[in-house]
Amino acid sequence: MTFQISQGIKINVEIFYQPEQSNPLQQEHLFSYRITIENHNTFTVRLLSRHWYIFDSNGTRQEVEGEGVIGSQPYIESENAFQYVSGVNLVSEMGRMYGEYTMENQTTKELFKVMIPAFELIVPDKMN
Repeated sequence: MTFQISQGIKINVEIFYQPEQSNPLQQEHLFSYRITIENHNTFTVRLLSRHWYIFDSNGTRQEVEGEGVIGSQPYIESENAFQYVSGVNLVSEMGRMYGEYTMENQTTKELFKVMIPAFELIVPDKMN
């Protein structure tokens, strides 16, 4: 598990290779990731948007931006957490992702960025 704390928000990332949904012969390697967002501030926050940087070891780079996560812009109260699962498909067997969330302090309405730590996407048999 990878984690990072910024602006009082802790981001935990767990990665899972999905062999049953991957097709290596067609250069399709599906990874899912579970993100847990913990609010350690004294105020409620709202996750407004995400910005991902995705790198495939074949040299391909993607950027993905959008509102919220999984169709939601969740509110996360002080000392509470929000969790979701999403996925990414790579052409090669290895890659890397990182990004940031834009959050809103619900008391002051101030916007701030929270870093999503970099994490590796590696097909398990490539780790040997």
